[in-house]
Amino acid sequence: MAEFLLELFSEEIPARMQARAAEDLQRLVGEGLKAAGLSFTKAQAFVTPRRLALVVDGLPLAQPDLTEEKRGPRDGAPQAAIDGFLKAAGLSSLDQCEKRDTGKGVFWFAVVEKKGRASADVLLDIVQSTLAQFPWPKSMRWGSGRASWVRPLQSILCLFDRQVVPVRFAGIEAGTMSRGHRFLAPDSFAVTDFADYRKKLEAAFVILDAEARKTRIKAELAKLAQAENLIVRDDPGLLDEVAGLVEWPVAYLGAIDKAFMDVPAEVLITSMRAHQKYFALETKDGKLAPRFGVIANRPTDDGGQAVVAGNERVLRARLSDARFFWELDRKIALETRLPKLAERLFYKGLGSMLDKATRLERLASELARFVPKADVAHVARAAKLAKADLSSGMVGEFPELQGVMGRYYALNDGEPLPIAQAIADHYAPAGPNDRCPTAPVSVAVALADKIDSLAGFWSIDEKPTGSKDPFALRRAALGVIRLLIENRLRLSLSKALHLAYVPFGTNLAHMNQTYVNHLANKFFSDDDKGDENFEIKWERGGNREKAIDKEGHYVAGDLLNFFADRLKVHLREKGTRHDLIDAVFALKEDDLVRLIARVEALAAFLASPDGANLLTAYKRAANILKIEEKKDGKSHTGAVDAAKLAQAEEKALARALAQAEGDLKARLEREDFQGAMAALAALRGTVDAFFDKVTVNADDPDLRANRLRLLSAIRGAMDHVADFSKIEG
Repeated sequence: MAEFLLELFSEEIPARMQARAAEDLQRLVGEGLKAAGLSFTKAQAFVTPRRLALVVDGLPLAQPDLTEEKRGPRDGAPQAAIDGFLKAAGLSSLDQCEKRDTGKGVFWFAVVEKKGRASADVLLDIVQSTLAQFPWPKSMRWGSGRASWVRPLQSILCLFDRQVVPVRFAGIEAGTMSRGHRFLAPDSFAVTDFADYRKKLEAAFVILDAEARKTRIKAELAKLAQAENLIVRDDPGLLDEVAGLVEWPVAYLGAIDKAFMDVPAEVLITSMRAHQKYFALETKDGKLAPRFGVIANRPTDDGGQAVVAGNERVLRARLSDARFFWELDRKIALETRLPKLAERLFYKGLGSMLDKATRLERLASELARFVPKADVAHVARAAKLAKADLSSGMVGEFPELQGVMGRYYALNDGEPLPIAQAIADHYAPAGPNDRCPTAPVSVAVALADKIDSLAGFWSIDEKPTGSKDPFALRRAALGVIRLLIENRLRLSLSKALHLAYVPFGTNLAHMNQTYVNHLANKFFSDDDKGDENFEIKWERGGNREKAIDKEGHYVAGDLLNFFADRLKVHLREKGTRHDLIDAVFALKEDDLVRLIARVEALAAFLASPDGANLLTAYKRAANILKIEEKKDGKSHTGAVDAAKLAQAEEKALARALAQAEGDLKARLEREDFQGAMAALAALRGTVDAFFDKVTVNADDPDLRANRLRLLSAIRGAMDHVADFSKIEG
């Protein structure tokens, strides 16, 4: 077994592209090896700002020899058929073939042995193909060549079993040479294998492994911070980015001019992070300290004094800009910024950001009725102002501070704290690990913002497809789910979605003739549309409103299915079965708090012997009904005729079902789902006895029909709790 080593050395690779590039290199080469029949024990990719590397262990020296067997014509076939077979198999005569009796006649077979290629030759093809099709998000050409790479390629190191694989790409032929740190060890050096490569890189001030660079950065920063009784603010994203900017990280601490410390901490942190890639430091109680961490790409003779001084000078200029925006923005009341939102498009077909703010005010006010202790006036005010900071200078400079700056400006204007906090919170939760708002005003506005976006994009048929979700609608749906569940809000999701759709539908029906035609064709017959007064009825007689209302229910239903998929993903980590969610959603259950309570009770029920046996009985009853209803061409749903119950077991089942029916409805109305499951469990004995002793398909047609209705009653009783047909097992 042998080792394969590849290094692609170039100008600086953008940090945001590095991790994906390493994954792609490992994937493409790995797929090529597997397709060529070359097994390996381990493959690992590495990336630094100037190099992309891959090592593959445990490769054989050659492909395995293959034996291909081809069946030819029947013995005694015409000579033309035999000649064609021999030519296709690469043989010259039938002496090289063998005859076999297949049971369907005697046929000629050719057994061709195919010698495996040397692995070095296969690797040459794989690497050159990989380089030619490498999926960089952006690439460039340089010089007079036509090959492209993310940045100009300078050298290729390619070794298999310590021998050069003569890869050629972008006018560069592979060899044994690599290079170290740009400034500390710029000379080339020869490499024999991966262990030698890694050792020599380390000696040349290059840490090959990105995780090792991150560990070093964290450790050095933590040590410097600890010396000043401070801690480094956790920022995994910044750590990933900085590790992609340096090959030999060295940490230093700089000072923030105290004149800037009255600017909001979020502004200082964002300015340092976005522009300079500095790490923020905090005191033990979580307050921003007037210090920052900077990572250089090498040590300096003066211990970093010049590096720190230069970075402090640059930071003062950056923070001066931030303070300018902070002071200027506070001179203008947040409400007076609203008209500027009319100049900012929310999305084509969905109006401006001012239209969005107007919809939010209306929708949030309606939703506030379902949020305990939410002050409706505060909710309406917060929703109205939620997007106003988009017109501020600070958010124009730092878009990631939208909402955060709105809170500061609202407080500066004298708005009550719940309103200001709702402005800051209304984008949350932005992801599965983000904090979920709990303050009533914040919850109402955050719900309205996400539901409005979902209804809007659904109204113009801009839905997520496959892995594509450019408007983060899956994240918005997950945010709604978390807001409802974690705050235990009792809200009909379909009604909220319908309510959110109406303004979009109304606007589209006023402004877009194509949409009008769509609604008319969908909800009115040809006779309706042929009425000479149809247009008048559309405009004045309420047909438009009827069509919008019907379309709203359709959109809400489609969105509810989307929410069901998101809920499955959300609950998967908790071990909740997706089929149980489907079974409860099938009942048109759209109160997520109640839905989850139903699912939990159902899961516990099915885990019991009674539940498991009843599920089996349900499926047996449903299968019999399906077969017999198809055969009879009619449904067997209907009241059971007590006079036609012949056997004791069917009489007992009918009594048990009648008792369970009332008990189930009462318990479900009280949302006593555990009790409802207990009522179902009480049926088990009579259901088991029925199937053991009673023949459903009796010879007597009336008896058979009555027993089929009894089976339908079993199905109907259980379907009060969930659609058991959707449950697996």
